[in-house]
Amino acid sequence: MRMGSAVVGRRLVMLAVACAWIFCSAAVGVAQDSSAAADRAAPVKVMSFNIRYGAANDGENRWSKRSYLVAETITLFGPDLLGGQEVLKFQAQFLKQLLPEFGFHGVGREDGTEKGEFVPLLYRKSRFDLVDAGHFWLSETPEVAGSKSWDSSLPRMASWVKLSDKQDAGKQLVFINTHFDHRGKQARLESAKLIRERADQFVADGLPVIITGDFNTTEDLTPYEALTGAGADGFVDSYRAAHPVRQSDEASSSRWTGHRDGSRIDWVLHSPDFVTLQSSINYTNEEGRYPSDHYPVQAVLRLNR
Repeated sequence: MRMGSAVVGRRLVMLAVACAWIFCSAAVGVAQDSSAAADRAAPVKVMSFNIRYGAANDGENRWSKRSYLVAETITLFGPDLLGGQEVLKFQAQFLKQLLPEFGFHGVGREDGTEKGEFVPLLYRKSRFDLVDAGHFWLSETPEVAGSKSWDSSLPRMASWVKLSDKQDAGKQLVFINTHFDHRGKQARLESAKLIRERADQFVADGLPVIITGDFNTTEDLTPYEALTGAGADGFVDSYRAAHPVRQSDEASSSRWTGHRDGSRIDWVLHSPDFVTLQSSINYTNEEGRYPSDHYPVQAVLRLNR
């Protein structure tokens, strides 16, 4: 059936209007999507890694046989922020040479300079500018280098940095890294209280906070509660946020064997200013050789606006 020119003209006009509406709707949708994306801060990749102190008599697992795997494990994840534990001076030099694109902040726990283990923080310089930094010891005299208290077997400490995020209009955050005592039960609780007190001071100043570390305790015990308790104001365990149902194979100590039974003692915590996008235990190994007697734990976080 042939249609008159008037009918054809009307249909062409209707088609043009419909196409214009579809195009405009799509453009609005894209604009809304772009606006929503612009409203969100860039994700931050965080890793906590006890690399096992390099002077240990570990036989086939000694530092010289696994340092390359430590390097690969870090670079494969590609963190923006890295908190290390059991880092001796020569291992600190190794990390600096391995990761020249990172800023480094850390000192030895024995004297506040180079003696003893570091709990260093590394931050990607293309992403962050350093605003401020410091250290404190997990003791009743936290400003005294090398001090210890309670039933702690060794001096323990925390290092921290305040950073400005170049990808988020200079928004600042604080990153704290620590290693709790392996023997002192009271020391672990008091250390958790001290870190929570210092972290809460930053939060009160409007600064989001990330805490990493080897806490030498599990989520069943009081140090965990001291850090994550107090309802909505408590620090969030990123792994538990991503995996709400606890499993029997969440150990963060590899024992060099791939052991997984048990609970995590290494955590990435954050203030409620962040949301956890991902969190995992990193099982990187090469044919059964592990980079450390701990697995690194890692998280991808986004700052809420």
